[in-house]
Amino acid sequence: MSQLDTTACTNELVLSGEVSRPLTLGVAELRAGWPVHRAAVTFDCATNGPQHHVFEGVLLREVVAAAGPGFDAARRKDRSRYLLCVDGRDGHHTVLSWAEVDEDFGGAPVLLATSLDGIPLDTVGSQLVVPTDRCGARYISGITAVRLTGYAGGGGAGV
Repeated sequence: MSQLDTTACTNELVLSGEVSRPLTLGVAELRAGWPVHRAAVTFDCATNGPQHHVFEGVLLREVVAAAGPGFDAARRKDRSRYLLCVDGRDGHHTVLSWAEVDEDFGGAPVLLATSLDGIPLDTVGSQLVVPTDRCGARYISGITAVRLTGYAGGGGAGV
């Protein structure tokens, strides 16, 4: 993570799923479209030990809100059943619950980072940053997709 791959690639992410306005956004559009937040983070990396970085970016919840999420915003129980699935260019994936980022629940300041340690990410794509995580497993580089999906239930009676 200390070295950035600056080879040419598309830096856009597609925000889709249960939204009324799917979006395709590059790093420049993210930076220009929402307030930029800063997060100084330390996380344990399984291969490289403790990592210390400063990220700047926009809040994931604000970008998803702009896409018109498919839940009823007035109903907390409806919002709490939605998931955010994130894919990275390098094949990494992760899932967050909407409740983690929703201000009525966890309110985690999850970022779509546009810079890492002062280096703009325009050529490599945005990065998912979960400042509340102790480890860096959900830090996804070169985001290609964010999908919002609702969980409909398993259909069976639980124990």
